[in-house]
Amino acid sequence: MSTRREWIAATLAFGLDGAEPSGLRHLLPAATHDRFLIKASYHKPLRHAPELRIGPRRVTAQRTDTEGQFWLFDVPGLNPDTPYSLRIDRGEPWTLRTFPPPDATVSRFRLLVYTCAGGHDAMRIEDTGAPYWVSIPARRRLLARALREQPDAAIAIGDHVYWDLRYGRGTGRLPIGQQPWARRIMGADFDRDIPVLGTPNEGVLKRAVDRQIADLYGTLFRSTPVHFIQDDHDYFENDEAIDSGISFPPDDFMTRLARATQHLYFPEHLPNSDRPIGLPGAGAADRAPSLSECFGTLRVGTLAELLLYDCRRFQTLLGPHARLVPENVEAWLLRRMKTSPSRHVVNVPSMPIAWSAGKWGEWYPDVLDTNGRLGVAKSKYFWQPGWRAQHDRLLSAASQSDRLAVFLSGDLHALAHGAIVRNGSLDLHKNPVHSVLTGPISTGPRGWPSAARGTPPLLATGVEASQSLAPLENNGFTLVDFTSDTIEVRQYGWKLGRPEDEIDNLAPLHSFTLAR
Repeated sequence: MSTRREWIAATLAFGLDGAEPSGLRHLLPAATHDRFLIKASYHKPLRHAPELRIGPRRVTAQRTDTEGQFWLFDVPGLNPDTPYSLRIDRGEPWTLRTFPPPDATVSRFRLLVYTCAGGHDAMRIEDTGAPYWVSIPARRRLLARALREQPDAAIAIGDHVYWDLRYGRGTGRLPIGQQPWARRIMGADFDRDIPVLGTPNEGVLKRAVDRQIADLYGTLFRSTPVHFIQDDHDYFENDEAIDSGISFPPDDFMTRLARATQHLYFPEHLPNSDRPIGLPGAGAADRAPSLSECFGTLRVGTLAELLLYDCRRFQTLLGPHARLVPENVEAWLLRRMKTSPSRHVVNVPSMPIAWSAGKWGEWYPDVLDTNGRLGVAKSKYFWQPGWRAQHDRLLSAASQSDRLAVFLSGDLHALAHGAIVRNGSLDLHKNPVHSVLTGPISTGPRGWPSAARGTPPLLATGVEASQSLAPLENNGFTLVDFTSDTIEVRQYGWKLGRPEDEIDNLAPLHSFTLAR
């Protein structure tokens, strides 16, 4: 995949300074070996559909909103492993490359992965007036630093939006989306009884999300295919179970908000011949053909297959039979870990593996007790034992594979690496399960687990792991290099409060290589 990086390096200057051509506000592409799917928005509505020029082809955009600010370009029938010069109307050209075919031998592939990039930077800490999130310019700087390493693709794991409407971590504070500053931005409340798009709700959604996604990404990733996995806040709620209510599984309006956000701002998962077309969240009539909203595959020839899954939309509350992904999705994951022809098969769930901070919607029953200790001495309200059972089946399958067993996770607002050698009664020493927390982009001083939850992330009860990097509450990102025999990981960290010019010269704070 080095050729892709050469093309990215040749065009990387475009868009890094925030100046976008032709009124373009943001652009985020997805790619497979034969298809592009590109989401784009403009600062002002367009009277006519924009046109994408790709070689001799011309592809007319499909409008995804009511006013004509948001568009998608769906480009099938492409040649594998080919760089294409793209241009929208009279804008500047850029390059995007298809992936190698699934049966191709690939020597190296570089992945950028991170979590928690959302948050409107107008939000302030109530008692000090200090920023609650890393500013949008500083976040762009972090992403630009990562892109200087010329990744072949990127995965953004969850929490692209923070705009909770009804739940506020049980603190008694107003949820983010109900705070006075947020209500001023929204201009009106969401009406939960009407559709999101094509109604006044559409303008409210855009005012809440534009800054968090469109202004953050701009065209930074125009040459880097992206995969977005949604998590709890992307459904406009925190995952929470308290006496006054339970936030998940999402109700109909939460799901409509999450679907509308994805439809406007970032690509769905493109089809893969090894992923069943009937998985939940796929094949919707209001989406382009064969797209999946919740479960995806990043396939790089026979070198790597990454399994991407949203653990929120279809979670169930069925006690010992509960699941965080549906039964047929679990079956697909287990089957690919066993039968994929790829040298590396990596799980990328929206929820973290190995560590807990006592949140309700975790794989684990751990909760903070009255003495400030994290564990299972106190029962976690409405936690479902079936979640842990599903977790155990996934870890067992990964360890029993003849490949390296690796999970890349987000959500927990930390950088970390641990090798799980025992999970309950299951001995994993023969092939430890490596869990990587990939690092949050936007987290500010009140968002770290130690501040928001009263505890830093700790190994969950029943998990025994060797930690080469215990959870570190830093902003940052992770780069993963796949070769035939190894997975090389570099983790980068910075923290709000340190000089922002440090970002431009970040060096890895932790590196390790896995080999079988």
